[in-house]
Amino acid sequence: MRTTTRRSHRLLALAAVAALTTGVLAGCAGDSDDGDSSGSGNNSGGGKTTLTVGTFGVFGYKQAGLYDEYTKLHPDITIKENVTTRTDVYWPKVLTRLQAGSGTDDIQAIEVGNITEAVQTQGSKFVDLGKDVDKSQWLDWKNAQATTADGKLIGLGTDIGPMAICYRKDLFQKAGLETDRTKLAAQWKGDWNKYVDLGKQYMKKAPSGTKFVDSASSVYNAVLNGESERYYDKSGKVVWDKSSGVKNAWDVAMSVATSNMSAKLKQFDKPWDQGYANASFATVACPAWMIGYIQEKSGDAGKGKWDVAAAPTAGNWGGAFIGVPTAGKHQKEAIALAKWLTAPEQQAKVFAKQASFPSAPAAYSTLKPAPATTEFFSNAPITQIFSDAAKTIPAQIFGVKDQPINTALTDIGILQVEQKGKSPEQGWDAATNEIKDVLGQ
Repeated sequence: MRTTTRRSHRLLALAAVAALTTGVLAGCAGDSDDGDSSGSGNNSGGGKTTLTVGTFGVFGYKQAGLYDEYTKLHPDITIKENVTTRTDVYWPKVLTRLQAGSGTDDIQAIEVGNITEAVQTQGSKFVDLGKDVDKSQWLDWKNAQATTADGKLIGLGTDIGPMAICYRKDLFQKAGLETDRTKLAAQWKGDWNKYVDLGKQYMKKAPSGTKFVDSASSVYNAVLNGESERYYDKSGKVVWDKSSGVKNAWDVAMSVATSNMSAKLKQFDKPWDQGYANASFATVACPAWMIGYIQEKSGDAGKGKWDVAAAPTAGNWGGAFIGVPTAGKHQKEAIALAKWLTAPEQQAKVFAKQASFPSAPAAYSTLKPAPATTEFFSNAPITQIFSDAAKTIPAQIFGVKDQPINTALTDIGILQVEQKGKSPEQGWDAATNEIKDVLGQ
């Protein structure tokens, strides 16, 4: 699932999309950039207990029919889903309600970029779910992200965001480039700079009106999410300005931002959506949750023209958790629902509908993309591609201000260079000033 600023995940995959893949927020998206919308999996109102589920973007539970399935199994339960499209709008509201000790939903989604803040500053405001579940159900590193220093598991993993490269075969062919997914993956394997070099080749014979990649920011995120060192070190110290991972991601992104290969689009804005429909860029760094998004936004015109290849390096972009606030009115019932929604069987159902890649490995052997998705992406073995990536994702350290630091670098620093013609040094300085404000320095 995905995120929007993000971003995420996972954030904006839409319901009608049949999926593939993983997930997290993140993940998924709605039509509004920052507003709230509400819906429910069961509108009968006949249940004795109404459970509310607060999410950012589309998690796929309603779309995969899970709410209806659960209420049939538990006729005394009614489920109402409260959706905020953007995680950067959603999470501050959740923090305010957690701190107030009231107003929370019975289940609250937490994007991976916010999980460390939740663990370190809001751990006491969530129920310890580790007492009620078999933790071996999830990937170890996924559990670790949601575990407090004293061992509380405050969130159950939903999806993860293993990455690939999604590309337009038709545009590659017109530009005289290799179109076979296996040979392409071999060309850029292990080095994102080789991906950039291919972009330079593409631009020499680029079809009219097209660019190689959607944005430098998406490349930055893709590279960074394959790095073990990001914005914080193991002790929790902020090291973003000294991080080798950040430096590598920034340098690759600057190679894109200062070239002619970027469409200069901000992800999840409407022009970006239109870019899919108009085939204005040939590649996009593609977490599993973005498969459904691409399919929905490209429409019938993109059918059979998109393909999927392994990314230069394995990485995780997006993903989410669901937790049960202690302020909730129906903790026992909410815990039971959270366990059921994140069980391998249910994660596989969301995958088949929504492009959210499971965080429960037990689901992997059963994953089957919808036939329409497989056909749309040129019969690519998308399950295998993302499963292979998931197994080699490096362990990463997240910090309390991970998300705003990332936003400063992508939405301020990189955009200064890419859209306003500033130098890389000026972009870095602009991001630095914003990050100092975020950190109170």
